[in-house]
Amino acid sequence: MLWMIALLTIGIAYVLGSLPFAVIVSRLMGLADPRTFGSANPGATNVLRSGNKMAAALTLVGDLLKGTAAVWLATKVSTAFELSSVVIAGSAIAVFLGHVFPFTLGFKGGKGVATAIGVLLALQPWLALACVLTWLAVAYIFKYSSLAAIVAAVLAPAYYLLGAGSLWPMDTPIALAIGTLSVLLLWRHSANIKRLLLGQESRIGQKKTK
Repeated sequence: MLWMIALLTIGIAYVLGSLPFAVIVSRLMGLADPRTFGSANPGATNVLRSGNKMAAALTLVGDLLKGTAAVWLATKVSTAFELSSVVIAGSAIAVFLGHVFPFTLGFKGGKGVATAIGVLLALQPWLALACVLTWLAVAYIFKYSSLAAIVAAVLAPAYYLLGAGSLWPMDTPIALAIGTLSVLLLWRHSANIKRLLLGQESRIGQKKTK
C-alpha cells in the first residue's frame, strides 16, 4: 500500500513537471510558439526573446511553482504516511524530468533551471536563495543566462553540504537528489557550454532566428 502511494506521488510530480508553461502562456497571450524561434527551447529565457517580458515572467513563475508544488506535495504525503525522504527526493527528480521530457510536448522540453529552483525552494528556502543570488550575480556580470545556470548548478550541491548540520539537517536522499539535478542541468546545457567556449552564445534578451 505504502509503495503505491509513493509511486503515485512521484508520478504526480512528473505530470506537474510536464505542464509546458512557456507554450501555455504564449498561446494565451497570442504569441508565437517558443519552439519556433530563438533556441526553440520552451522556457522563460527563450520566451523573453519574443520581446514580451510579461510572458517570460509568467513562464518563469509557472515553471518555478510546479517544482515547488511537486516537492511540497511529496513532503505532505511523506509526513502523513511516515514515508522515507526517498519519496521527496524522487519527486524532486521526477518533476524536473517532467519539465525536461514532458509527455505533453513529445518528450522535448526545456532546460529545467526555473523548475530546479522551485524544487530547491520547497526543499530548503535558504539553499534556493543562495542559488538564485548566484544566478543573478553571474547573469548581471556576464549577461549569459546559460552561464549563470551552469555556475548555480555546480554550486548547489556544495551549498547544501556546506549548510548541512547548521542551516538544515543532512539528508542523504535529498543530497543525492540535488546532486542528480546538478548533473542533469549540466547535461542539458552541454550545447550552451560549447557555444560559450566558442563565443557564440546569445546574451540575455538578445533575439535570434532559429
